[in-house]
Amino acid sequence: MSGGTKYYKMLNVMCPMHVILNRHGDISSAGPTTQKLFPGQSLVGKSFLDIFEIKRPQEIKSIDALLEKAGTKLHLQFRDPPHRELKGVLMEGPEVGQMVINLSFGISVVEAVQDYKLTAADFAPTDLTIEMLYLVEAKSAAMEASRQLNQRLQGARIAAEEQALTDTLTGLKNRRGMDQVLTELIESGEHFALMHIDLDFFKAVNDTMGHAAGDHVLQEVSSIMLKEARRSDTVARVGGDEFVILLRDFEDTSKIDKIAMRIISKLREPILYAGELCEISASAGTALSCQYEVPDADQLLADADIALYESKNRGRSRHTFYVGSLRSVDAGSEVAESTQEIARRA
Repeated sequence: MSGGTKYYKMLNVMCPMHVILNRHGDISSAGPTTQKLFPGQSLVGKSFLDIFEIKRPQEIKSIDALLEKAGTKLHLQFRDPPHRELKGVLMEGPEVGQMVINLSFGISVVEAVQDYKLTAADFAPTDLTIEMLYLVEAKSAAMEASRQLNQRLQGARIAAEEQALTDTLTGLKNRRGMDQVLTELIESGEHFALMHIDLDFFKAVNDTMGHAAGDHVLQEVSSIMLKEARRSDTVARVGGDEFVILLRDFEDTSKIDKIAMRIISKLREPILYAGELCEISASAGTALSCQYEVPDADQLLADADIALYESKNRGRSRHTFYVGSLRSVDAGSEVAESTQEIARRA
């Protein structure tokens, strides 16, 4: 192997991103990595200054001026798109008039590796670029793993929060979930109705047929309430056999009463379980947010509860709207008239 051949082989291994210029500034040889930057074309025989623009030092406009800057750091870029910027250093070659320019991507190496599909084999074995690329890859992998972990944690957090607000037996909102929605409704200033429903004779089902039958009845009751309420409404199980329905944007008492009576009517129908019929009924009481100058969650719940127990006192399977007179001991005969008055005012 001749000395020149050994020299070029050495450059290809130790400086794979180099070009060798003859005395006229034409490229006589290009390293394997340099050539890879220009797919489909050979650099040999082309003028170096036709391929690369020297940005700094700015005074370099000719090959003679370039030769005078031997050992100086060069800032270059491709003349043709994508105008990638490079760094380089020029040294005189072993032959007269010969110049060797070793090139580098500098800080844009990551983008260059991606754009030109470079691998470790395209850099000198001792080039710190390899270690940097490994670090970048490791960082990217770590960030991706962190992103996926954060997504899983976020999903788990949302699921845990939703579970904390959900009744596990029926899938309805639980008391905590109902409280949250009720607070949001009050803060929004939206008019709504709070309907409190309590099952009648449910204890008899549990006592005579067992808790499995009771659980089945509660699930069927929940399904009925969800079907009768709108998607925008909230149905919650707030106790063993107690439910609350928050009816959004409602002031029309006749429509509210129809919803309540449809639920009560359907709950009077026996529910089949293990070949036996479970018989229950329901009573309901409703308080309207528009009845209060400033609605209060506890007050609404208490007043709906008062209306509910008025329904029970009047024979069950009924629906009653709350009115102030229900708080008096002898409200009795005034209830029907007061309920009609609400309907007229709403």
